[in-house]
Amino acid sequence: MERWRGRVALVTGASVGIGAAIARELVRLGMKVMGCARDVEKIQKLAAECQSAGFSGVLVPFKCDLTKEEEILSMFAAIKAQHQGVDVCINNAGLGHADHLLSGRTSGWRNMLDVNVLALTICTRETYQSMKERNVDDGHIIHLNSVCGHRVVAFPDLNFYTATKHAVTALTEGLRQELRLAKSHIRATSISPGLVVTDFPSRLYVNEPQKAEDLYNLYTPLAAQDVADAVTYVLSAPPHVQIGEVLIQPVEEFW
Repeated sequence: MERWRGRVALVTGASVGIGAAIARELVRLGMKVMGCARDVEKIQKLAAECQSAGFSGVLVPFKCDLTKEEEILSMFAAIKAQHQGVDVCINNAGLGHADHLLSGRTSGWRNMLDVNVLALTICTRETYQSMKERNVDDGHIIHLNSVCGHRVVAFPDLNFYTATKHAVTALTEGLRQELRLAKSHIRATSISPGLVVTDFPSRLYVNEPQKAEDLYNLYTPLAAQDVADAVTYVLSAPPHVQIGEVLIQPVEEFW
């Protein structure tokens, strides 16, 4: 990770869970981390914790609603003005709604598409353009995917979410192919965790907290730090090594 020290990483959804763990780890390792979320106060608190811990990097909070392209573009403009541009983009932000295919709300489906697919793609495009205009040819774009991006489990609450994560799988491979055609050495990786201890279940079952709690009683889930460790593993690979996919699951996970 030494070659990334002092360079700029964007982490979306950095206020809680996996995003917060990734942001903290990259700051610890000496990167300048641009952390974005709608709840910027939580990132500000995390930034203060990183500073108090004496980490060699820095966490810069950005308030951004990823469902609004104009806010994403404004954030990238601010990063360019203040920090030159993005060298590593970690598209972590994602969400799920328990809206079934036969009875779900269109608003729930649209929200999942906006965050899980469109925001990820917009951030990827803007990151590449940032790298290209600065002649950065060793950058890295990482998509936080899911085991649901590789299989359809018998769990209807996640059917539409699963479709968005299959899109992430396709987008990662499509990105890799476009980068190769552009003769770029920028790398693209998908990291697909199984069940992780985050607030994802409580948001999925916002009106049914017991359902969220029950998920964690099925088996021992991953910790957010486990996923952050996977990110540093991917970034630590030699520049000629392309790690296209990392699948990381609890040992007892059954889907």
